[in-house]
Amino acid sequence: MLRAGSVALVPLIFLLLALVAPALRLLQEGWQGSDAGLSALWAPWQDSYLRWRMAWSLLQASITCVTALVLGLPIAWVLARFEFMGRSVVLRALMLPFVVPTLVAAMGVLALLGPQGLLTRLGGPDLQGTPWLLLYGNLFFNLCVVVRAGVDALSQVSASRLAAARSLGATPWRAFWRIEWPAIAPWLMSALCLVFMYCFAGFGLALVLGGQGYATAEVEIYTLVAHELQLGQAGVLSLWMMALTLLVALAYAAIERNLATPARADRLPRRRPHGRYQWLAVLAALLLLGAVCAAPLLAIVWKALCSALPVFDAGQGSAHGNPGADGGGAAWRVLLEDDTLLALWNTLRFSIPAVLLATALGLAHALAARRSLLLRTLVFLPFVVSPVMVAFGLLLLYPTWTGSVGLLIAAYALLAYPFVAKALASALDSMPAHYLDAARSLGASPWRAFWRVTFPLLRPALRRGVAFAAATAVGEFAVTLFLSRPEWATLTTLIYQRLGRPGAANLDAAMLLSCVLMLLALAAFVLIERREPQEVFDA
Repeated sequence: MLRAGSVALVPLIFLLLALVAPALRLLQEGWQGSDAGLSALWAPWQDSYLRWRMAWSLLQASITCVTALVLGLPIAWVLARFEFMGRSVVLRALMLPFVVPTLVAAMGVLALLGPQGLLTRLGGPDLQGTPWLLLYGNLFFNLCVVVRAGVDALSQVSASRLAAARSLGATPWRAFWRIEWPAIAPWLMSALCLVFMYCFAGFGLALVLGGQGYATAEVEIYTLVAHELQLGQAGVLSLWMMALTLLVALAYAAIERNLATPARADRLPRRRPHGRYQWLAVLAALLLLGAVCAAPLLAIVWKALCSALPVFDAGQGSAHGNPGADGGGAAWRVLLEDDTLLALWNTLRFSIPAVLLATALGLAHALAARRSLLLRTLVFLPFVVSPVMVAFGLLLLYPTWTGSVGLLIAAYALLAYPFVAKALASALDSMPAHYLDAARSLGASPWRAFWRVTFPLLRPALRRGVAFAAATAVGEFAVTLFLSRPEWATLTTLIYQRLGRPGAANLDAAMLLSCVLMLLALAAFVLIERREPQEVFDA
């Protein structure tokens, strides 16, 4: 194997220059701007407004974790134990929330439950200004995290132990709690740590869906820096966010390392559902997945069609005798505007080099972190540190490079490469050690053993990680909001600009652009990741 020390230098230096140093620079700026000294560290907990932002950030992340576990575990059990028509399609569809950009997901929630959402117009309640929009958006992204972890974990349950328990008279419910639950609990705790980090440090969903009353601490950091120039308060608040998220990231890395065990050979075979109750369980699982993970995407497609072709929307009146009442049918022209074409080009030209850089960094980090808990934890630093904090730290630390494409691409790669590193680290954990030992015993050098043995085995995981990195880069929003120049507007920033303008025409244009962005992210993922669904799931 390649020397871990020399390989680790590349991602560590990148993290130091692109993440740690900018974060420290912003904290220094905030500290110097504060007259309270050490007492400023407790300011977020002494101020009732900031205390509510921190408390709500913790509360909404915790509620999402509990809800995702309660809903996701039964779905995972159904998918892991039953074989039915369309199961492979469902497993493949579980990848969608990971691929869809954050801003698109937020637009999908608004298209479904917002003031002009599909369910609202059908008589449902208007959830604007309530916490339910943000909680539903969190669940859209994170339910599949728990379901995937549950399916993977249940596939590792020993069939012989479960059969022994049943032969001794244990009921299915008792066998689950005594045999299956202890085996899958670490996997689920690992997934819930990831869910907590995503929700606690999330920015895009909270910015669009949280509103003024339910904005999280991340949105407050953005407001303090971008609108109020309160770097002192923003720095202290960011420090608390980093500390809390780092504790969760450390727990996640420790749990994940303990899960690095070879796959069992006595997996429990899936069976076809029989009886009314088992088929009802399958139907309920599919309906629940559809309601949480598919409904926002379908809503945004429907709203985009209504905006471009008013014949799909009989409720607005524009399709029957008054086509110009709300601009319906003309919104599709936004796709041909110069601003849209330029944003599409910018999205591609920033994302492609960022993905290439993220691939190299992720490969180096995974190889170096195979036997190091510290390095395995450091890969989560881009999730721990606020992207708003990183962006402004970069501006403060490298003022002469503010208008450079390289700085923007480096920020993209910083946010994308953990997906590559994590996928490769999991593949390395499951790789039998005797493969490399056999190659070395036959005289292969470390480099030759890597290229002839290790790399071919890592190729499926590498494709999976690069696919997620590509989807992340295409839909990146937070850093782009601060680092890009006006002529560098991407699809995400163009959608946000349209949302900030009044009028139904701008909302229709934002829906259409969101649909385009979703299709672009899906295309990037599908072109790179082309394996069979079951292979993706078992990897």
